[in-house]
Amino acid sequence: MPESAADKPIEIWFQDEARVGQKGSLEYIWAPVGSRPPMVRDNRHDSAYLFGAICHARKVGAAIIMPAVNAEAMAEHLKEISVQVASGAHAVVLCDGV
Repeated sequence: MPESAADKPIEIWFQDEARVGQKGSLEYIWAPVGSRPPMVRDNRHDSAYLFGAICHARKVGAAIIMPAVNAEAMAEHLKEISVQVASGAHAVVLCDGV
């Protein structure tokens, strides 16, 4: 433990992220038995990524929504977590590792 953390409270934060969105799919349609009507598939899709973290001991959380998962998005999430950490405390963030 670094000396700067000595005698200061340490908060344990649990972090994860998830992708949410929609992809087009083929749906069933009514048609005569034996026929194969053409179906149009909507190939557009879009996703958003939810980043969330909680400190169970303090019952507080931090979350953001980002357009992608990358180092910049994680840096923004860590900034949001740092805003929620108690004044004078240090935080340990446990990531899911996936």
